[in-house]
Amino acid sequence: MTDNKNTICCPACGCEMKKIYNSEAKINIDICTEGCGGIFFDNRELNKFDETHESIDEILESVKDREFRKVDESETRICPICNVPMVKMGAGVSGVEIDVCNICGAKFLDNKELQEIRSGEKVDLTKAYAVFEALYEENLQNVLGDNANKPASPSPRRQFFEDMVCSFLVK
Repeated sequence: MTDNKNTICCPACGCEMKKIYNSEAKINIDICTEGCGGIFFDNRELNKFDETHESIDEILESVKDREFRKVDESETRICPICNVPMVKMGAGVSGVEIDVCNICGAKFLDNKELQEIRSGEKVDLTKAYAVFEALYEENLQNVLGDNANKPASPSPRRQFFEDMVCSFLVK
């Protein structure tokens, strides 16, 4: 999808979003400057702003010194392009959950989520590994019965299970 030229309403608060031109990427970004401060990226636009070396000066200037209304981030958002529910998806290593449209690929970020994604701060996996251990041990008990108490050597199955559980819990 190309840059959406139409005026759209914010998926989080319903306010009209303002188009902010980014001179480096040469595209318009939809920002809720009068409501919640959310940012709507058309398909693949977020990829031009999620790394620290990419300029977001125009975006930051458009929200600078503004107070934004709070929104319930757990609410299901409706894509203003496709008019379908967006889904929550983990973004980056920061543990931020963004809203994604599975039809057009658009992404909506609540206020300050772009900065969190760009910060690159890693989430603490201590709890994720504790949950993994408990789930893995329970799974072993179910599969192996009495043999589950024997020390298990590292295996591809264990690594796969660990990766799956930890990536799910981080999101």
